[in-house]
Amino acid sequence: MKTLVKWSIEDYHRMIAAGILSDRPVELLAGEIVEMSPETPIHYNTARCGTKYLEELLAGKAEVRFNGPVTLSSSEPEPDIAIVRLPESAYNERHPEPQDIFWIIEVANTSLQKDVDIKAIKKSPLYF
Repeated sequence: MKTLVKWSIEDYHRMIAAGILSDRPVELLAGEIVEMSPETPIHYNTARCGTKYLEELLAGKAEVRFNGPVTLSSSEPEPDIAIVRLPESAYNERHPEPQDIFWIIEVANTSLQKDVDIKAIKKSPLYF
């Protein structure tokens, strides 16, 4: 499938603000709006348990975000877990950006091929 238009972060945010994407589980990857895989119970529980563990381990050292967006140059993926700089209030008006991010974690079972093919190949610098 060919992409006719590459969307910018600003375009994507305007679509969200206008409600165009409100009922669609999507994320912006390398300028393409990509449908997110449905979340299975084991995927959710694994990511949530990992988040809880990391929150305890990193309390006062970093914020542990669960299923929240991060903003990259041409992508706004929603990793399962993101470890980012404190303070949490820094993200009241924006999502974490590369300089804020220590670690990104994706839990993959049914989405492994998509995560490897799309997120890694699209050269998102924080996904490998």
